[in-house]
Amino acid sequence: MPAPTHLSRVTDAHCADSFEPIDEQEVYDAPKEHLVHELLSQLGEDPEREGLKRTPLRVAKALDFLTSGYAMSAEEIIKKALFEEDVREMVVVRGIEFYSLCEHHLLPFFGQAHVGYLPNGKVVGLSKIARVVDVFARRLQVQERLTSQVADALMKHLGAHGVAVVMEASHTCMMMRGVQKQNSTTISSAMRGTFESDARTRAEFMGFLDR
Repeated sequence: MPAPTHLSRVTDAHCADSFEPIDEQEVYDAPKEHLVHELLSQLGEDPEREGLKRTPLRVAKALDFLTSGYAMSAEEIIKKALFEEDVREMVVVRGIEFYSLCEHHLLPFFGQAHVGYLPNGKVVGLSKIARVVDVFARRLQVQERLTSQVADALMKHLGAHGVAVVMEASHTCMMMRGVQKQNSTTISSAMRGTFESDARTRAEFMGFLDR
């Protein structure tokens, strides 16, 4: 592939605004584009035909976006929106959409996360909870680890009495290949602090998810 003439790279989780080429000369990430070019060739395609000519650039941009969580910090996100409040009741955010890549096949899995926490003198901006989910979802993942990482990060950086996370997802590695079951979903949970030790608190949280 030609040497870069116009280079735009991901820095600190700031990805390209568009996956499309800026111009005919743009090279976004030469090593990644070369790898995708070679992959297309190995698959029996012609990487130089019109429909595929800029596919390596688009894939490089897309992969940087889909793995941008590696350059993000849950701690930094939370501490920018942490406020002292005398709130003692459970806070629950339901239906947080997430999209991730299965580390076994590099195929997407996607669904919704439901997060609850019991404040201990501090609350966090609600949008930051969704951003923390993205921090870990935008990495190569397995759902079980993703669920635990979100719970552990919130527990650690919120200083909460407890954190609960439930994730429900569809996995395209099951839908498109292997057993090819399109209607299956996977549910995983992680309970920390009071949610783990107190059955009533756990039941209250799960009750919110049924409404």
